[in-house]
Formats: sequence, structure tokens, C-alpha cells
Amino acid sequence: MAHRREVSRIEGFSDAVFAFAITLLVVSLEVPRSFHELTIAMRGFLTFAVCFALLFQVWWRHYRFFRTYDLEDSYIITLTALLLFVVLFYVYPLKFLWSIALAPIEGRTVGDAVIANAEVPALFAIYGAGVIAVFSILGLMHRHAYAKREQIGLSPAEALEARIRVYSNFGVASIGVLSIAVAYAAARFAPHLVGFGGFVYSLIGIVEWRIGTYHSRQLRKITAAGKGNL
Repeated sequence: MAHRREVSRIEGFSDAVFAFAITLLVVSLEVPRSFHELTIAMRGFLTFAVCFALLFQVWWRHYRFFRTYDLEDSYIITLTALLLFVVLFYVYPLKFLWSIALAPIEGRTVGDAVIANAEVPALFAIYGAGVIAVFSILGLMHRHAYAKREQIGLSPAEALEARIRVYSNFGVASIGVLSIAVAYAAARFAPHLVGFGGFVYSLIGIVEWRIGTYHSRQLRKITAAGKGNL
């Protein structure tokens, strides 16, 4: 399969939207008027870094899709539009959640005026809904590519890669569902453990590892079958 080399209009538009989303992470910050204000603003560096990394991960998955598959039909364009809408909509919830989570590390305090304990599950639900939406859309895009594997000329190894990307993206989306469930269950039965709704996202590493192991095993089978046909 010949991979795409020229940047299409939908890719260029997507890059502009992701760049604007990153701009929104800092647009609310005023220019420091003193060194003291500068040091206070610098405390938010870690929050910005984490939010930037998360947005970059989404951009990277989206970029790899268009670089790998020469596929840009109405279905993919519609899904891309939905993805960009969700990314823009969730910039501020993303920044809000991580500014709270990283406040102790950055030397800031978070009081009930910012968010009450009873509101934490709803915050996890808002954030989780964004995770579910973003990675489900990416999963649907790769599932579409896998369904058209013969039409776009995917080799067995490339078709496997498309299927693995489906598993990976829907796997991350499922972690978002689990996080919401854990947060609300904790709020009902053990309110002091509601924060575990956030720690659930550490399971993404395990999910990716298991999927990666499966990918390697299946790729070895494809390689062995190809050698057997020589």
C-alpha cells in the first residue's frame, strides 16, 4: 500500500484546530507584571505540560491514521469533524481537572469554592465522557479502514495494524467508562476514595501492553505464514 505523502485540506484544517486547542490552554493567562507574578504563573507549567501531552497524543493518533491510510471519504471527514469538535469543547475541562489534580505538586491550594467534594464525581464524568468520545471516534476511523482493507490495498500485516488500532482506541475509551463508574460508586459507598476514579487511567498502560503483546504474537504468525508460501 502506498502511504499518503501530501497533506490534504482536512489534515491541514485538523492541524490548525489542534494548534488552536493548545493556544486555549494558555489564553486565559495574563502577562506577569512582576517577578512574583511570573513565579506564580510558572507554577502552572506542569498542568500545561500534561494537557499538552494529552492533546498531542490525540493529534498523533489522528495524524498516523491519515499518514497510513489513503482514505478520506465522507465517513472519515464526518468523524474528523466530530473529533475536532470534542477536542475544542473539552480543552477547558481538561485544564480544570489537571489544575486541581496537580495543585499540591505546584504549590497551590484548592478550596470548596473551586470544587466541592460532592462535585468531584461529576467532574470525572465530564472528563471521562471526553475520553470516551475522542477515542471511540478514533476507533471508528480505524475500524472503517480495516473494513476497507482490500479496497485500499492493505497487506495482512497492515490490516492487523488497523485492527490493533481499533482495539487500542476502544480500550482507552473503556477505561473512561470504568473511571466514571468507579468515581460514582466511591461517592456512594466510600466518599473518601472518590479520587480513585482518576487512578483508573493508569490501567491504560496495562491495556496497551496486552494489546501490544497480542499484536506481536499475531504478526509472528503472519510472518511465518508468508515465509511458508515462498
